[in-house]
Amino acid sequence: MAVGRFQVMATLQAARAYALGLPLESAKSFGLNRAIFYAAAKRGFKAKPPAKPPEKLVIEKKPVPPEKLEKFKETFQIFHLGDEMAYAVELDGKPFFVIGNEIQTPEDFARQIESRFAGRFDEAWKEALELVQSYDKGVLMSQRYFYETVYKPRRDELARKWTELVAGLRKSDEAGEERQSVSRQSATQTAASGSGTGAAPAGSSK
Repeated sequence: MAVGRFQVMATLQAARAYALGLPLESAKSFGLNRAIFYAAAKRGFKAKPPAKPPEKLVIEKKPVPPEKLEKFKETFQIFHLGDEMAYAVELDGKPFFVIGNEIQTPEDFARQIESRFAGRFDEAWKEALELVQSYDKGVLMSQRYFYETVYKPRRDELARKWTELVAGLRKSDEAGEERQSVSRQSATQTAASGSGTGAAPAGSSK
C-alpha cells in the first residue's frame, strides 16, 4: 500500500507540532487534523468559526457519552500553533483536535497514518523530525511558510521515498518466505531420497 500526500502531510504536521512543544499524543492529533483539513480544503470546503461547541462529539467513531460530553464542551477552544488555528478539546490535560464534531486521537493517527508504513513508521518519523528541526522556529510557527517551504517542495519526494521504504520491507519479507519455502522443499527431497537408499531388507528378492 502506497504512502500518499495525506500521510506525508499528517506526519510532517505532527513532527512540526512536536518540535514546537506539544506532547506526542497531541502532536499526532494535530497532524491528522491538519491533513484532514487540507484534504477538505482542496475539495472546496471552507471552515467557519463555530459560534459554540458542537452539540455532539465523536471519538474513535463512537459518540461521546453525555457525562463526558459536558467536560469536552467546557474545554472546547480555539488553539493556535503559531499563527495556525485549530479547534480543540482537552483530554487528561492535553489538547486533542477537532474537525466538525470528530476528535482526532493518536489511535486514529495509528490507524490512518502509521498503518500505511507496515511497521516502518518510526524511521519515517525520525526523518520527519530531523527535517522540521532543521528549519528556523519562525518557519514552523507560520502556517504559510511551513506549507510552502517544508511540506510542498518535499511532499512527492517523501511519498515516493516512504512508499519505497515500505515496499523494500515487503520485498525482504517475501524473499525470506521464498528462501524458507525452498529450504523446506530441499529438506523434503533429501529425506525422500534418503529413504530410498541402503541395503534391501533381509529375505527380500531382487
